[in-house]
Amino acid sequence: MAEPRWLNEQEQQAWRAFIAAQRVVNGRIEQQLQRDAGMPHTYYEILVRLSDATDGRLRMSELAIATLGSRSRLSHAVNRLEQVGWVRREGISSDRRGQVAILTDAGREKLKETAPGHVETVRSAVFDPLTDEQVQQLHDICAALARHSGGSEDSAAWEPS
Repeated sequence: MAEPRWLNEQEQQAWRAFIAAQRVVNGRIEQQLQRDAGMPHTYYEILVRLSDATDGRLRMSELAIATLGSRSRLSHAVNRLEQVGWVRREGISSDRRGQVAILTDAGREKLKETAPGHVETVRSAVFDPLTDEQVQQLHDICAALARHSGGSEDSAAWEPS
């Protein structure tokens, strides 16, 4: 068995800073969305992806890829979004097993109400402390990590959500 490639001191510090930043930022975003909209970030991301899609609709399989989630977790989330009336599902006539998720008018309105507070939280948690150069570096680093980890450039270049 090969010797582990241990992190050097600089890598260890970078790794710990990354983990700390991720936890703090995710915590602030989750807290804001729960407080102001009564939903987790995952649900908000689903509404954003549907809002961005043509006619506010995406196949469930495409939505799972876009939100980087498993199909079973996505199905559970969409069930909950259906219960509150923000999303509905329809079968696909050409594909007996396929389904499409559709953003409802109520879902679009909820997203419109929620977006300003969410974007302000993202701005204050992530972008306000950075220079323009650091914002570009953040993008480049995140895109490289996503590509290397099996994602795509697009998965790292999510629009604000």
